[in-house]
Formats: sequence, structure tokens, C-alpha cells
Amino acid sequence: MQRPSQTFSTADRQQVEQAVAAAESHTSAEIVAAVAGSSGRYDRPEDIIGLWTAIIALCVTWALWKVEAPQPGSWGEKAPVLQLIALVTAVVVGFIAGAVAGSHFGTLRRLFTPAREMHAEVWGRARQVFYDRRVSRTAGRSGILIYVSLYERMAAVVADDAVYEKLGAKGLDELCQQLTAALRHGNPTAAFCTTIASAGRLLAPVLPRATDDINELGDALVLLE
Repeated sequence: MQRPSQTFSTADRQQVEQAVAAAESHTSAEIVAAVAGSSGRYDRPEDIIGLWTAIIALCVTWALWKVEAPQPGSWGEKAPVLQLIALVTAVVVGFIAGAVAGSHFGTLRRLFTPAREMHAEVWGRARQVFYDRRVSRTAGRSGILIYVSLYERMAAVVADDAVYEKLGAKGLDELCQQLTAALRHGNPTAAFCTTIASAGRLLAPVLPRATDDINELGDALVLLE
């Protein structure tokens, strides 16, 4: 799993911080950028991977060590104990190996995780960060959170009442689409900076910066390991 501290160097974080400061120099809105390694735990995919690995191990063991049928008219054959032990061992080892692989390889676990579930987890975590980081408690109700989750490769833009009233759902969706489109090019720092700049340009005319404006929230990129 990608760690935000490894993905964003000190120089990258400084660029994002400067982008927030530049955008807020023209608007009273409080812009917060946050990045998380993952928004959910996703235990179920690990079990699914383990189950499929166990089935494959069972089939391979069965193919390599077939149980012979008793000969007609004979009652002296011993029960296939060794074969049974081998099959049970293959199932157990296969399940454990698959679950461990699922926990260590994000791409494999993501393959077995429904996109709808990841989307719900990302938005749930984004809203949690929105409240935990006090983006929802600015004096003018003008906070906006630009959130990226690396494991899911998804993003969210959450805004308080004043911003939502001025930009609407359509404006926020366009910012989110711009962010995800930029992230597909593989440079998350540039994606953050361009989206933050766009948010500043959209908010400057509708929520202009006052002469006595106070920076209520820090400009630094929030890293959620």
C-alpha cells in the first residue's frame, strides 16, 4: 500500500502548501488538501482471495494425487488417509497463502473489491476528515476539502455551506473530475496544485478575500498514513 509520506516528498508538500496559500490570497474560502493511504480496511477481499486459492490448491492436489477406487470384490483396501490429509492440508495452506497475498498486494485486493464499496469508503473517510480537521467549523462556513485516497485511486471534494451555495453540486463535481483526470497522468502533486488553483479561481469572485481575513486552517498538505 502506498504511504502518503513516501508518495509526497518534502518539496512536493511545499508545492501544495504554496498552491493553497496562493489560492486563498484571493478568496475567503479555507482550502484544505488531504491525502490518505487508504480509506477502508477491506477484509472481505482477503477472504475471497484465500477461498479461491484454496480451491485451486485442492484441484491441483486432486489432479496430482488421485484417490484410486477399490477393486471389485475386494474389501482389503485401506482408507486413503494420506490422500485425505494432503487435500485438507492443501485447502488450509492455500487459504492462508491467498489471504496473506491479499493483505500484502494492494492491486490483487483491489481486484476483488467492488468499486461501489471503495467509493462509499472514500466518501465516508472524506467526510470524517472534513469534520475532524475542523474544515466544517470556519467562521464563514467557507471550508472546502480536496481529498485523495491512494489505494482506491479515488478522490472527493467536500464543501461547507457557503462554498456549496456558490458552486453547487455541479461545480464541486467538476473540481473532483478535474482532480481525478489529472491524477491519471501519474503526478499527484501537480494534480493537487492545479485543482487547488481552479478552486481559488472559482471562489475568488463569489467569496472574495476580505481585508481583515484570518487564515483559520493551516495550508500544509494533510497526510493520513
